[in-house]
Amino acid sequence: TLVVEKIVGAAAEQGMPLEFWKALGERVNGATRSMGVALTSCTVPAAGKPTFDIGDGEMEFGVGIHGEPGRRRDTLKSADAITDEICTAILGDLGDGARGQALLFVNGFGGTPLMELYLMYNSARKIFEKHGVTVARSLVGSYVTSLDMAGCSITLSMLDDEAAVWWDAPVHTAALRWGM
Repeated sequence: TLVVEKIVGAAAEQGMPLEFWKALGERVNGATRSMGVALTSCTVPAAGKPTFDIGDGEMEFGVGIHGEPGRRRDTLKSADAITDEICTAILGDLGDGARGQALLFVNGFGGTPLMELYLMYNSARKIFEKHGVTVARSLVGSYVTSLDMAGCSITLSMLDDEAAVWWDAPVHTAALRWGM
């Protein structure tokens, strides 16, 4: 969501018409894939308990940013092995569209140290570049969180020249700030 919102928001900021936003958003969304993995669930304050149970030594692939359980549970693996599985799924889903310049976004879910996110980023960048994707833009940090969940998502957004210009456009928010 962050990638599409930033790019479309930049177009809106420049006064582009609604039809333009819609077409741009659909194009960027179609060129973007994301997958997350969690090592813990999140605890919703109102409920006071985890949204799902996950055991020690387990991880959940395909979790949602709102704390929804994933699509598959597995035994805990190394950061490189986790990244390889996520990137392979992303590349498979993008198919032939996974060529050229891209934005690589590694997002922490709230309970993951920044150092671990950078380990995931480095591993993902190497995998994507080995498959013909040039990581031309990157973003690493906890931007779209699930409260206290330990885990992260990897997002790859293939950038055409126009999308890259909108991504690079100045932004001045609490979370994103550049070009000012």
